[in-house]
Amino acid sequence: MNRLFGAKNTGPKPTLSSAISTTDTHVESLDVKLAKLNAELTTYQQRMSKMRDGPGKTALKQKALKILQRRKMYEGQRDQMQQQSWNMEQASMMTDNLKNVMTTVDVMKSTNKSLRKQYGKVDIDKIERLQDEMQDLMEVGNEIQESMSRSYDVPEDVDEAELDAELEALGEEAEFEGALGMGQGVGEMPGFMQDEVPSFIDEPPEGAKVKEAAG
Repeated sequence: MNRLFGAKNTGPKPTLSSAISTTDTHVESLDVKLAKLNAELTTYQQRMSKMRDGPGKTALKQKALKILQRRKMYEGQRDQMQQQSWNMEQASMMTDNLKNVMTTVDVMKSTNKSLRKQYGKVDIDKIERLQDEMQDLMEVGNEIQESMSRSYDVPEDVDEAELDAELEALGEEAEFEGALGMGQGVGEMPGFMQDEVPSFIDEPPEGAKVKEAAG
């Protein structure tokens, strides 16, 4: 059986990269052979251009034709192998793209699984309750700030017209008291204070003492 079908190959299977490399090596060897044939054809053409028609030139021409046939055969093989190499390169690129896609899909799956696991622990209702509590606390804080910033001396609603009238009245009262002071003299006690002595004063004013002595 081994003679008919050969022994089973136990070596590593070829890959696209190795196949492309082998094909490119064959193409390079064909290019070397074609360059050698082109050099021979150039030499034969130069020799035939200097020869006259005859048996020698005819024999040289037959050799040149055979070289030309070999060159066409090598060119056909090179073209086929270049096409094969290109097809394998396309297959390799498609394989790499597929691997990248599969890697991306695997990453997306693992990320999705992780997100589900994390978001599964989140209670939306609890978050909404926390938001409501925060809003209530903010309102309470604002009320406290308004209460602390309230003024105790000045009423909240003040009429500017009333303030102007009160200020004008104070001015008139000051003028009236100044006129009375000029009439009584400097240092003399006003009349409304002469007859009344507060209970917390031990001795009456000096003016009152003078008045009693005279009486």
